[in-house]
Amino acid sequence: MSDREFANTFPDYAGEKLLNAQGKIADDLRKQLQSEIDRQLQRLYEGLASTDPSDYSIYTGSTGIALLHFHLSNIFDHDENPRYLKRALSYVEHPLRHLKRKKATFLCGDAGPLALAAVLYHRIGHQDKCEDCLNRLFSRHKDVSSDHVDLPDEFLFGRVGYLFALLFVQRHLGKEYVNPDLISEVFRTIISSGKKLAQRERSECPLMYAWHDKEYLGAAHGLVGIFYTLMLVEDPVYKNVLRELVKPSIDWLMTLRYQSGNYPSSIGSTTDKLVHWCHGAPGWVHMFAQAYKTFGDVKYLEAARGCGEVVWRRGLLRKGYGICHGVAGNAYTFLTVYRLTGDEKYLYRAYKFAEWCFDYGKHGCRTPDRPLSLFEGLAGTIYFLADLLHPADAKFPAFQL
Repeated sequence: MSDREFANTFPDYAGEKLLNAQGKIADDLRKQLQSEIDRQLQRLYEGLASTDPSDYSIYTGSTGIALLHFHLSNIFDHDENPRYLKRALSYVEHPLRHLKRKKATFLCGDAGPLALAAVLYHRIGHQDKCEDCLNRLFSRHKDVSSDHVDLPDEFLFGRVGYLFALLFVQRHLGKEYVNPDLISEVFRTIISSGKKLAQRERSECPLMYAWHDKEYLGAAHGLVGIFYTLMLVEDPVYKNVLRELVKPSIDWLMTLRYQSGNYPSSIGSTTDKLVHWCHGAPGWVHMFAQAYKTFGDVKYLEAARGCGEVVWRRGLLRKGYGICHGVAGNAYTFLTVYRLTGDEKYLYRAYKFAEWCFDYGKHGCRTPDRPLSLFEGLAGTIYFLADLLHPADAKFPAFQL
């Protein structure tokens, strides 16, 4: 244990049954989760009145609250009473009128509100508004896909964040809603950028990327988030590119593993201290899981399992309960491996981390800058608890599709 995490005193899995005969979460656990979700939602609503109205991002702003309610709508709403869907729209409509066209990414830019609003408007039958949002989203592709624009490639602020927005629309509306040329242009620009930097630095890794002149590795700013998102592009035309460039790049990343099983935050770092989605094993697990699904090599499955062991030992973070650098985000490590393997050990571990989150605010954790937000605070924790109701479908918000 370090000063960054609490000791994990939970007993490890010993064959406990969390699923009923129908393969759904057991009734007593479901009731417990539902009660906690309701309690924490009330806490969220009471606090939202004092949040920064100018932050429209999914990462820390009002569109992140909208994404939470879209998630809750998919779980709880009925056609005759889409209450969470209506709330989701109420949180995203104001941002649509005040976008600043400064960033084009899903998490921290205009692409997030536009992509989510398009999906919400489509869901309620307002097709004209859906198409307006899509046109505004697609209008950004020229700048994003140009290699002459000073734009990074990473997930939070770069080209991959825009690519994810296109894939998000595709996932929820259908492939016919996104011109494949848009995806192709962004994909190829990202690949070209990575090849150029790798060649310039004579890197052993076929694709190399930097953010603020630093070669980050994690899901938020680094290679892991980039390679993960590139593998989400399912068009067979990119199959050879993924196998010839992305796969050997992931293999090279695997050589950087610390003896503890964790991974560095950036190239050259020797400090094994970060166990977050943004930096460390909790983010790498998603890349390994997708690599296993994409390439079928069992070594990626074993690497994903290894991430699970790191997070079980070191994942109860003093930073808090959120998803970017908190306990809920770390718990998605277990849910990702559970979806990959069906091994209930990982579902058990995710539920133990949920029990930790039931005592939200009682452990002496640090208070995040945006304590109610999706990625730093309470909204992300609620999202995770709701995902546990249907663990076979659980996906890290605004990252997994």
